[in-house]
Amino acid sequence: MRLPFVFASLILSATLPVLHAQDLAAACQASSSYDLTVKPDSLLFDRPQPAPFHVQIADGSLHTDGKAVRLRDEDQDRLVLFERELRALVPRVRTVADAGVDLAVRAVHDEAAGMQLAPATMAELDRRLATQAGQLRQRIAQSNSTHDWQGDAAQQLADRIVGELAPLVAADLGQQALAAAMNGDLAEAARLRDEAADLATQLQPRLQRRMQALRPQVQALCPSIRRLADLQQGVRGADGQPLGLVQVGQ
Repeated sequence: MRLPFVFASLILSATLPVLHAQDLAAACQASSSYDLTVKPDSLLFDRPQPAPFHVQIADGSLHTDGKAVRLRDEDQDRLVLFERELRALVPRVRTVADAGVDLAVRAVHDEAAGMQLAPATMAELDRRLATQAGQLRQRIAQSNSTHDWQGDAAQQLADRIVGELAPLVAADLGQQALAAAMNGDLAEAARLRDEAADLATQLQPRLQRRMQALRPQVQALCPSIRRLADLQQGVRGADGQPLGLVQVGQ
């Protein structure tokens, strides 16, 4: 399955790899085999297999793999509502994604503050966090397709951010360890060196726990997603098969 749901990748990527436990698939039991691109005049769903590979919805009209589908009046009305409500869902998802960015920034800041880093290190860390968060919010605001977030794109983004911040914190902990050793506190020096060495693996679980605070906002999207699944019921493509753009488990 390409994506847990057409917008799940947006939330997951926007909040780094700490939201896997509360993506839309887990929270809403929703899934889709399609990627989604929201265009000004239409919705385009696409997937590599199976057919139909391309499904286009535009103001009550339906095309599957380039073929226009004759629809009953009732099905046209359903597709009009489907498009309208999906478009209304987009800014809501962006709001949750932005909230995830804010929560992640606060979590990283709080974790770093608990390490008693030097004021200069904290100031530089906050500056870098603000820069990365700003770039991420801009990317969220400009993205209209799940293609922007699929594959390794999200992990590469997270690795880049961690790769920039972790050495800064580790270097400060190393200086603290050196100072402790020079003062004769070898146990503290060893603890700080271990903390610096384990920073990447130990920090992520703590951030995951903090990010659970976002779960209610994710769950609040579930009724709208179920509504989309209901609206597509009964609508069939050119091959006579149900659209199946969104699946929701029981």
